[in-house]
Amino acid sequence: MYKTHADHQITFFDFNQSCGMQLDMNNRWVLAAARIPWAKLEEKYAEMFPSKTGCPAKPLRMALGSLILQKHLGLSDRKLVAAIAENPYYQYFIGLDAFQKECPFRAPSLVSFRKRLDCEFIMKANELYLSKAGATQEHQQEAAQGQDKGAAEENVGTAILDATCSPSNIKYPQDFELLNTAREKLEQIIDRMQKESRPFVKPRTYKRIARKEYLALAKSKKRTAKKIRRVIRKQLGYVRRDLGYIERYLAAGCTLTDCEKTLLETIRKLYEQQKYMFDNKTHRVADRIVSISQPYIRPIVRGKTKSPVEFGAKYDVSIDEKGHARLEKIQFDPYNESTIFQDAIERYKKRTGHYPERVLVDQIYRTRENRAYCKEHGIRISGPRLGRPSKAEKATITKTEYQDNADRIEVERFFSREKRSSGGGLIMTKLDVTTLGSIALSVLVANILATPASNFFVVYFAEPEEASTTAHYFAIQDAA
Repeated sequence: MYKTHADHQITFFDFNQSCGMQLDMNNRWVLAAARIPWAKLEEKYAEMFPSKTGCPAKPLRMALGSLILQKHLGLSDRKLVAAIAENPYYQYFIGLDAFQKECPFRAPSLVSFRKRLDCEFIMKANELYLSKAGATQEHQQEAAQGQDKGAAEENVGTAILDATCSPSNIKYPQDFELLNTAREKLEQIIDRMQKESRPFVKPRTYKRIARKEYLALAKSKKRTAKKIRRVIRKQLGYVRRDLGYIERYLAAGCTLTDCEKTLLETIRKLYEQQKYMFDNKTHRVADRIVSISQPYIRPIVRGKTKSPVEFGAKYDVSIDEKGHARLEKIQFDPYNESTIFQDAIERYKKRTGHYPERVLVDQIYRTRENRAYCKEHGIRISGPRLGRPSKAEKATITKTEYQDNADRIEVERFFSREKRSSGGGLIMTKLDVTTLGSIALSVLVANILATPASNFFVVYFAEPEEASTTAHYFAIQDAA
């Protein structure tokens, strides 16, 4: 059940006036709250609650505002609850009417917020925010001025496209460590099932010997390939034996919990992958599991000096000439970035009504197919053209490439801001749905807090249709 709160949005002047508390209208959270279209977002949020009975859910502003605060501040659930209880600006940002000594929700509620506000909803929220921030302002002005379609179809603007990976908070995967963890999980299931079926004799799992063999390699300063292969072979045998014991228990009538069923399915797949790689003496397998607790995570080869391989979700981000970022594609399985190039440009045209004048991308996007697509639509793609340039073109090409490379740095700046200040550097969530939503939220937070507060000021005015009421409304204007 959900009750709409759009008609009860508090204003800057109404917050805690009974206590005489007055907030600073130039505070970054006051300005950020004014820039976010809460009412439009709440309309989409209310659609998630078709039932008209039950306990009403928390307001959208409280749920989304709390997650935005958590992303930017980098706080845990419990620390965020404590911070909201101490800071009046945080309470105003999440939509409270007045300052109160306690947070309006408890830490476990944040888990429900993250599950409910998934990646799809956050991407819609980001698009609504950019629309209000002026992402399509030029196109709207052209339509209002009555310009002809021929002028509107002229290529204008710049689109920048690049991909990155947000690593999840998992331990660096080692094959023998994954098998050891799987063995320990299976032993816990066997112990629990044996207690429920007393007539059965507890099977021998050799857990002490297996633990000793694992530690001998884990603590070894020099791990040779021969030692690693020997330990993997033994751990595979322990896992195979434990899986057989569990099958016997299940055949005898024992049952598994829902969590144990999911865990057992993951371990079986892990065993098959590790057995295949051991028998074929390879380190590659399709849909390789690198974490038992998060089996959806895949290794993403990025080729960076610091971390050649990252373990998390890969996604593409596009940035327009206004510096507004959008999430074009996100998934856990690795993919070739060039495949989403044309779709991203078509979405740019759908938003603005015209193709961009130039597209700034790195080499992996500049395939022959994408080059032909740009040539067909009159778009200049960054980078040198195919073939050897003539002597007369060398000077011009050098200046153009230098300018394109200088402008393409904007997407690298966005990635740095998103990962350092917006929570995209290390994803702490555990579920696949919340992980994707967390990355999408980091893009939204980077957009919200990208513009310095000094570039905007807040104007308060009464709506003409409701001049008789005391309600006031926000308007963000550029100080320049």
